[in-house]
Amino acid sequence: MLTKIDVQKFNTLIEINLLINSNFGDLNALLTQILDSATRLCGAAASSLLLVNKEKQELYFEVAIGGKSAEIKHFTVKMGEGIAGWVAMHNKTIMVSDAESDNRHAHNISKSVDYPSKAMLAVPMRVKDECLGVIELINKTNGKNFDQEDLEWLEIFANQAGLAIANAHNIERVRGEIQLLQDQLGADQGYHTMIAKSPIILEKLEIIDRVARTDSSVLILGESGVGKELFAEQIHLRSDRKNKPFIRVNCAALPEGLMESELFGHVKGAFTNAIATRAGRFEQADGGTIFLDEIGDLSLALQAKLLRVIQEKSFEKLGSDITHMVDVRILAATNKDIEKQVEKQEFRSDLYYRLNVLPLYIPPLRQRPEDIPELTDFFLRKFMRETKKSFDGFTEDAMETILSYSWPGNIRELENCIERACVIGKNEKITSDDLLLKDNGMQAITQDSGDRSMQGVLNAFKARYIRKVLMENNWNQTETAKALDIQRTYLSRLIKELDITNPKESSNYGSG
Repeated sequence: MLTKIDVQKFNTLIEINLLINSNFGDLNALLTQILDSATRLCGAAASSLLLVNKEKQELYFEVAIGGKSAEIKHFTVKMGEGIAGWVAMHNKTIMVSDAESDNRHAHNISKSVDYPSKAMLAVPMRVKDECLGVIELINKTNGKNFDQEDLEWLEIFANQAGLAIANAHNIERVRGEIQLLQDQLGADQGYHTMIAKSPIILEKLEIIDRVARTDSSVLILGESGVGKELFAEQIHLRSDRKNKPFIRVNCAALPEGLMESELFGHVKGAFTNAIATRAGRFEQADGGTIFLDEIGDLSLALQAKLLRVIQEKSFEKLGSDITHMVDVRILAATNKDIEKQVEKQEFRSDLYYRLNVLPLYIPPLRQRPEDIPELTDFFLRKFMRETKKSFDGFTEDAMETILSYSWPGNIRELENCIERACVIGKNEKITSDDLLLKDNGMQAITQDSGDRSMQGVLNAFKARYIRKVLMENNWNQTETAKALDIQRTYLSRLIKELDITNPKESSNYGSG
């Protein structure tokens, strides 16, 4: 037992506990601080914090300090392998005075990084007697061996690290439950959950904040499945009309005869089976917002009537000559090239200009890879509830497959894919086989980056895609930025950060 409390160490413990109990946002940063404090206060030359991967039965280096920390973080240790693996398997502390002669020591790591280990101290990080990982100190700075006091202090730090990990898991669980309640509440009100992590979508939402304050018409453009309806919902929910109706109409869903009645309503006897007067969607949306999806499929005759509603705020029901006035904001969306439709006179130019007051282009999922992990996790939670099955996330191969796929059907295809995986999945985690997606480039991406971490794969994906679009535009950054729908300055920054080079320029430099 510790007989004399070191004031510096005690204050450090209080400081770390305050951070843990304040729901510290970055778990890796907190674990780094815990390990740094343990290393410094126990006088170690180097240290590592390893976490257990139960699925693979191995440990990976989450944090490493001192010595050859950068090289060490690339290694993994099998359960039972090396000092850390032995501690994790037996869930016991170990103190070694001559690691090089200890048969439990992982000599291959020491030799690979050229960092000899003499004295070592390793303790398990436990939560409810389960070993979540190991904190390992290597070599005392004064050349001596670790002692009992070092061991007792390190066990305290390991308990703090375990508490931090448990808190992070609890916070993640609570956030998931809160998200579930929000999803259910939004679904009850007819709204979808907006998932946005990528800079390009966050930029769109900033634009929506400004657009929502007006009553001008908005034309939302983008490929099928990108979530145009969700952006229409966000415009309504961020506007002064948010407490009024939000009415949705799919212009491609009904034939022209029924569509007119659907939009503007009808009176009794207006046509066969019109046995009662019926309010149309515009009347239902009075005071609120109407969203006209697939506007490019609306007939020319109905386009003329829609133009009148926009210009005069009035319409007549089918079979009636009584004019009705409405106060409705119109949002429209299409996945068609509406400008070509105007050129071919398939869409009225005057209606196009009235709808296109505030155009909003939603980029495809392949241009916003940062959103993919968030969307994947959201859909997994959704379909686990619906299928009454439980999965502990995705395997690394499955997530790599998801990130590498081009998603021609965008978010709708991703949602269908995750639903299918939940239905057929039989393992603890969703596997790449459960996804039923063809491998379309993951091997090339991971070879490019050499980094299989989530951020590494995302960066490699972005680099490959930006390079492809640059090549399509003859390396003209202005045209490429337009194609990517991002600012040119942002593109220039990405090119620099992702180390994207023009092969022609590289060869010119080489020949000089």
